[in-house]
Amino acid sequence: MGQIDYIKKIARYGLENDRESLLKSLNEFIEFYKESKKINLALQLQSLLKESNRNSGNLTKVGSDHYFNQQNEREINDLFIDKLKSDYRLENLVIDPEVKNELIHFIKENNSIELLQKFELPVSNKLLLHGPSGCGKTLASYVIAGELNKPMYVVNLGAIVSSKLGETSKNLSKVFKKAALEDSIIFIDEFDSLGKIRDYNQDHGEMKRVVNTILQLFDYLPQSSIVIAATNQENMIDEALLRRFDVNLKFTLPNKSQIEELIHLTLKKGNFTIPSKTALNKIIKQCETLSYYSIQKTLINAIKRTLFKQLDDKKLVHKIDVSIWSELIELEKKALKK
Repeated sequence: MGQIDYIKKIARYGLENDRESLLKSLNEFIEFYKESKKINLALQLQSLLKESNRNSGNLTKVGSDHYFNQQNEREINDLFIDKLKSDYRLENLVIDPEVKNELIHFIKENNSIELLQKFELPVSNKLLLHGPSGCGKTLASYVIAGELNKPMYVVNLGAIVSSKLGETSKNLSKVFKKAALEDSIIFIDEFDSLGKIRDYNQDHGEMKRVVNTILQLFDYLPQSSIVIAATNQENMIDEALLRRFDVNLKFTLPNKSQIEELIHLTLKKGNFTIPSKTALNKIIKQCETLSYYSIQKTLINAIKRTLFKQLDDKKLVHKIDVSIWSELIELEKKALKK
């Protein structure tokens, strides 16, 4: 039997939705390619077959409905930057103790849904995190996902917001529906771009429509799903939306004790140390006014440069070169002022 005969059989069984015969013909076709020394084509077909089995588990009826379902699924997936499982835990997070305590209560509530429902008590599942960039808002969302062992959908704002009238609201509805079906977490960064204060003088009213849609989606969000919104500009968010959040947490720049805690946590990973308490105090003083992100970034870069320098000198002592780190901190401050 030649190549054209295999193709005809595969096409016929596919159109007839005869999965068993289709798979048999595909496997015969793969063997035919192998015997013909067309190994690359055989491997490509094998890969497609495995991927199809993994994604669907069964053959979907061929036709326009199947095409549009696939198209719709792709469009919905484009509304997310990522769907992830997090390994982060509370011990990975250095923040203000009061904020951390509130996060602990939020996690405890969402781990105790059945207990709260037994007493007809609502579960706090809408969380707003606000404060300067680099102060742990995104990391906090990863920690919640990790502690609750829930998948987290990271929303793609670029795909959500549309210039077409009403399209942004439709996209938001798709996002919430998809996440709700899986009892997952929706994470929306830069939430102020969606939930801006409604300007009732606007003629087109698109922002009012978007905010009203979010309010409705919040009201009908299942207790087993969670929305985490993050913003640097809480004052830009509509008041009615702010009131809908069960928990509203303000993240701030680290103080001296939090800077020290972050330094020790970061150094622990590479088994490095600071040469002396005096050097540590000096560097903590220099780090004041910087965010957690900037401090950790400069420290990690300092560790790497110290490591390379010590390897060049053939003397690995696992102590940070504080002068290198100090220079990096000053460079970071200059960059932030631009």
